[in-house]
Amino acid sequence: MCSIRWVRTATPLLMCIFCFNAHTVRSQDLEVKKLKALSMEELMEIEVISVSKRKEKILEAASAVQVITYEDIRNSGVTSLPEALTLATNLQVAQVNASQWAISARGFNNVLANKLLVLIDGRVVYTPMYAGVFWDVQNLVLEDIERIEVISGPGGTMWGANAVNGVINIITKNTRETQGLYAEAAAGTELRGLGSLRYGGKVSNKLSYRVYGTTFRRDNTIFRDSIEATDDWQIAQTGLRLDWEPTDNDAVTFQSNFYDDRPDPDGDHPVVARGSNALARWNHSVSERSDFQLQLFYDKTWRDFRNGFAEKLHTYDIEGVSRLALGKRHILMYGLGFRMMDHNVRNLELFAFKPAQKSLYLYNAFIQDEISLAKEKLRLTLGMKVERNTYTGFQYQPNVRLTWMASPSQTVWSAVSRAVRNPARIDAEFFLYFAPELPFIAGSDFQSEKLIAYELGWKGQTHHNLTLSVSAFYNRYDNIRSVEPGPPPFGIPVTFGNGVKGDTHGVELSLTYPVTSSWKLRLGYTYLNKDLKLKPGSADMNNGTAESNDPNHQALLQSTVQLFKGLRLGTVLRYVGRLPEPYISEHADLNVSIALKVTRRIELTVTGQNLLQDHHTEFIPNSPEPKDIERGVYGKLICRF
Repeated sequence: MCSIRWVRTATPLLMCIFCFNAHTVRSQDLEVKKLKALSMEELMEIEVISVSKRKEKILEAASAVQVITYEDIRNSGVTSLPEALTLATNLQVAQVNASQWAISARGFNNVLANKLLVLIDGRVVYTPMYAGVFWDVQNLVLEDIERIEVISGPGGTMWGANAVNGVINIITKNTRETQGLYAEAAAGTELRGLGSLRYGGKVSNKLSYRVYGTTFRRDNTIFRDSIEATDDWQIAQTGLRLDWEPTDNDAVTFQSNFYDDRPDPDGDHPVVARGSNALARWNHSVSERSDFQLQLFYDKTWRDFRNGFAEKLHTYDIEGVSRLALGKRHILMYGLGFRMMDHNVRNLELFAFKPAQKSLYLYNAFIQDEISLAKEKLRLTLGMKVERNTYTGFQYQPNVRLTWMASPSQTVWSAVSRAVRNPARIDAEFFLYFAPELPFIAGSDFQSEKLIAYELGWKGQTHHNLTLSVSAFYNRYDNIRSVEPGPPPFGIPVTFGNGVKGDTHGVELSLTYPVTSSWKLRLGYTYLNKDLKLKPGSADMNNGTAESNDPNHQALLQSTVQLFKGLRLGTVLRYVGRLPEPYISEHADLNVSIALKVTRRIELTVTGQNLLQDHHTEFIPNSPEPKDIERGVYGKLICRF
């Protein structure tokens, strides 16, 4: 019985590891004022790129997509990238301890969630160890974020494996928009300290740059008996970005980041996580309907869990995408990509990935045809991505979308998609031993998890300038990970299998309403129902319950009020329904942020977070002692020169 409980969440072994576990300042002000002054009609013209890898109006995008703008982030008082994602009502976001988060879309949420693809400026953030994201090393100066595009629903045709339940693309500002000196300093009860310094300049009218450095330290969470958990977290990061426009039809971007991280999720001793990355991208425009993009990136990470186990990962990625207009009715997109991940671990005697070093290869090609019908009011999109991975060979991810522009302010769309989650090293090559040569957990012939998704949505704007988006989905899953016992009489070794299947369905709603010229509301609601069961022949030790812990209901209300010149009030009220297993009661969070512009160059902000209760639990991983998130208050000083 103890062993069964230890194997909960189908990734308990990982929990053993991971629970160690060209403008001036004045022009920037003008840009902010310009955004505030946008009418709702103009806001519906905002372009997104994550749905189809090309710019398209959010109103016309045939997907459940939400955009978190720079203004939304600034007015909410959030202080980290995971906190900013709580503003997307089509995501499940829960804080586990000082440095760990559980983030997913449309269910299957866990600390080791593996069905959500995350990108930062087009660079995939991914670990092949468990097919997810280490959120403790994803750090940015929030002031530099232009927007966060959040797609709920499969994006496999465009983005490939692991874009099963959604895609998050964090897009930072062009260096032309971050000229001059920016400095911020913050301190408080939970955010113990934060400091950022960024400078942007120009080499010429066509070449601009920015360099930055940022660091923060966050206080411990607490156990339910109010004892400190000693899991405080600190990180330092620096980087640069260059933007060059050599011609009117070409744009080149180069960016690089370096970080040194000290998360301590288990409260015993900090994990050491260091890394660097570099990205280069060239965009060439032929016409309004034809263009080309070539992108290369390299990522290096090293993580020492301070128990003898460590991992090193080198990722090399190259991708080319072309868009070509074929007559008046067809827009053809196609592309090729290659990724190599060199993963090397330092094993323990009784805890090992075999082989210790493995090179993982991913080849892909995709093609998509967007066909205009019925005087361009009806649009049919047919797409297919073919991938070949090291573990399971070729995988196919087709997609069919139909978009009807019912009027200039209303769009109805539907989609049928197939997506897969490729095996990670944890699924196929992990071994845990009772004693040498006596495995408790052994590697297996794990196959890709599969999804067929059906979606229907409507988005539009009323005559009251209210913008509304509603989407419904029905997802059918197969080959979901299970924990299978070995042969009798002892039931060992335990292996990971594909013994769970099932379905989810739900509704997502988002609304934006300008009550007055100085008062804006954002509202979101998500309903999710999940029904998983064992496939014939499976003896899953968790009875199909271990892969996620999701609320049926969640809602968010964000309000931004310009009280008078120079004084702004932002509030975020968030409700999350109960989590079934491990059980966590429903809770509501309230954040309030007051910003005072002292001068044109200096701004003061005071923010209170989680104000409705002293502390609360948001998510319980495999650890028997859940950690609570406390109420916090911090003050911040911002200077622009």
